[in-house]
Amino acid sequence: MGSRPQFIDDLARGPQDAAPSAPLDDTALLDAYSRTIIGALERVQQAVVFISVERQLADQRGARRNAGGTGSGFIFTPDGYLLTNSHVVHGATHIVVTLADGTRFDADLVGDDPASDLAVLRIGSPEPLPHVELGESGGLRVGQIAIAVGNPLGLAQTVTTGVVSALGRSLRSTSGRMIYDVIQTDAALNPGNSGGPLINSAGQVIGVNTAIIAGAQAISFATAIDTAKWVIMQIFAYGRVRRAYIGVAGTTTPISRRVQRFFELASASGVHVMEIVKDSPAALGGLRVGDRIVAVDGIAVDSVDGLQRTLDASRIDRPVKIAVLRGTQKVDVEVTPVEQAG
Repeated sequence: MGSRPQFIDDLARGPQDAAPSAPLDDTALLDAYSRTIIGALERVQQAVVFISVERQLADQRGARRNAGGTGSGFIFTPDGYLLTNSHVVHGATHIVVTLADGTRFDADLVGDDPASDLAVLRIGSPEPLPHVELGESGGLRVGQIAIAVGNPLGLAQTVTTGVVSALGRSLRSTSGRMIYDVIQTDAALNPGNSGGPLINSAGQVIGVNTAIIAGAQAISFATAIDTAKWVIMQIFAYGRVRRAYIGVAGTTTPISRRVQRFFELASASGVHVMEIVKDSPAALGGLRVGDRIVAVDGIAVDSVDGLQRTLDASRIDRPVKIAVLRGTQKVDVEVTPVEQAG
């Protein structure tokens, strides 16, 4: 008979008799995806904070009682400015921010914008604080990595991962107004995640986690960071967000390359006007349902969010020229925005 196969001898010896193997380096066991997530998290983790608030609420009889709430936020400047959701801190009588290392600070509300569900806080620290890098949301692609960091249900520094599921969503804020160009992701969010950062694979903040759909799975939303940066600048300038109002509801719509070339448009998308408020500046100026807005005072408008940013405080109570595609023509409509109430 021939010699028996080697693997039979190996089995007979058992694991205790096997030759020792070199220990594996843990880093060698990490795949590229894991390394990406870990690297991104390390760039932001120390800047993500836990927020607790106290409020006074009135019951049906008018009696007042104290109530608490919690949420998340993140530091975006070394001198202690934080971004969070408006609904986390709106109406709070006392705000406490806890850093990743456990240090606690009383926080001041710098500005609050319920219309975008964003708020800016400030904490005082004698030392520069760890802070995030604000990225850009305009170039996001469906399918790219999205990482949510926050404090769901009080569980500090919780990380969930997923992808950007959709772009350009609309979401109604707690004030009742629509937030446009919202990012949809399947990174799991829970109560307490509100106000935390949504980051990309480079550790840059691309959105502010804001909402989930009750009863749904893997459907979460974040306010785009481009919107947040505009809100931050408004709050720094005025202590609140001033918006020019024209009275239209619309949706971002693509424009064909042929039409873009023919009219020499700067962008391949615009805003399709779906509704016009009666007696609004848009109605008085002659905008029509079905128009596609492509520019304001010569500035290209490629999305609803872009239109909102273009209609800033500088355009209140002065005529602006709105370029629209109407049928087979490009026409200019003169509208005088007013300041948005509330």
